[in-house]
Amino acid sequence: MRPWQVTDAEFHRQLWEERDPRVPTHRRITRDGRPTVAELANWARSYELEPAPGLLVVQQRGISAPLGYCGLTSNSLGLPEEPELAFEFLRAFWNQGFATEASREIIEQARRIGYRHLTSTVRDWNTASLRVLDKLGFVNTGEKENDDQHGDSLLLRMAL
Repeated sequence: MRPWQVTDAEFHRQLWEERDPRVPTHRRITRDGRPTVAELANWARSYELEPAPGLLVVQQRGISAPLGYCGLTSNSLGLPEEPELAFEFLRAFWNQGFATEASREIIEQARRIGYRHLTSTVRDWNTASLRVLDKLGFVNTGEKENDDQHGDSLLLRMAL
């Protein structure tokens, strides 16, 4: 895993293009084609790895092409001491264990940093991500944000 580079913009755009149509509109390509590759390059240029270790690009050893990303982001609850584990991979790399493997590394880094808990929010229809989080030891808190249009967002938590 490594930090984002400006040259990751086309890969990042592909992730946006592959997103499920149930994903909220602000996380999908707009009708006018945004975000553009140039906008994603600008995002990479200014992205700060916070909360540490941040979101990192995932690659296979010895292969330079990115597979996806995994890391920590600020959680939706506004609790800086409980960052959110996030991951997204190109469809060609789904169901191959990459999300689980990368997430385990991020969890280990989070332990070393000193976080005591991690959270993750996942749409109730995203069974693949829910399986990954279950394997990692995340527990559904029972808290959810209802969303009839995009599917309820479930809150999961893990003690480190």
